[in-house]
This record gives sequence, structure tokens and C-alpha cells, in this order.
Amino acid sequence: MATILTKTLFSIFLILTPTFSITTDGIFSDQFAATKSKSHKHKMTHLHFYFHDIVSGKKPTAIRIAGPKNAFGTTVMTDDPLTEGLEPSSKVVGRAQGIYALASQHDYGLLMLMNFSFVEGRFNGSALSILGRNRVLDPVREMPVIGGSRIFRFVRGYALARTITYNQKTGDAVVEYNVFVMHP
Repeated sequence: MATILTKTLFSIFLILTPTFSITTDGIFSDQFAATKSKSHKHKMTHLHFYFHDIVSGKKPTAIRIAGPKNAFGTTVMTDDPLTEGLEPSSKVVGRAQGIYALASQHDYGLLMLMNFSFVEGRFNGSALSILGRNRVLDPVREMPVIGGSRIFRFVRGYALARTITYNQKTGDAVVEYNVFVMHP
């Protein structure tokens, strides 16, 4: 008896349930057949520049947007210049736009969420995205490059950061970046 009731209820459910069809009409997404790349060659690109984090003065390029000053939870928004040379007056090749936050209660470990947006040369209009841990007191820090745009689509790689100068009074810093990426 229970079996007949179950089958009847299931039949009624199927009749009353609308049917849905899945389409790939290109409006939201497309599914591609497995394809083989004509070339497995990727370019390795090395970028070298200086990140100028200016938190002092009348026109800072990095400002605290949340949390206590210099303690766990401090969050900073940046639009820092990236320059060809060490001096702030050297040629600007891009901007570091993003957020860093003091994410560790035990050391000076920053969570970096940063786009390096380039404005010069063949990389003009292209960007690299960094997401990772930056232990600022280590001599050299490594962070993953997790993506990019334009020339850097499908990129993968890493960034090495080394603090060149840090002014304890103002909080301003200059950090040297060596970025190595593989891209099509």
C-alpha cells in the first residue's frame, strides 16, 4: 500500500514539476569542447620597479581606512606610484592599487590584495594581481601573482618584495619589487 502511494505521489510530482532545459546560448556562459593548444610556449617576464608607500604629508598615497593604528586589524587603501628607479621623482611605470591589512596578532604579517596597474611601455593598460601574506620584517618576502589582465591574461607567477627604506617617524616606505610571471 505504501509503495503504491509513494509511486502515485511521485507521478503527481513529476506531472506538476515544470521542466527546465539547460542551454549554452552564449549569453551567460559557453562550454567549449576540449581543445589542444597549438603551442605550449609561455613567455617568462621579469618586471623590476619600486613601490612608494606614502602615508604622511598633504597628499598621502596610502590611507588607513579601518582599525587601530599599527595594530591587528589596521587596514590601508593604496594608490601608490610604481617607479622605474628608487627615487620618487623617477619615471612612473604604474600604480599599486589595493588594500593591505595587518592580519596577524603575532607578527607584522600583512594580507596584501593589490593590483599593479601599468601605464608605461608595452604593458600600458595591463595589470597584475597579488594576493598573499607579506611579513614586512623579513628581508625578502614572496607573494603569489594570482592573475592579470590584457597582456597578463592567464598569468601565474610570484613577486619578491624587499624594503629599501622605511621612515619610522612618518611611516613612509620604498619597497623594491622583482616580479616573475609566465603568460601566453
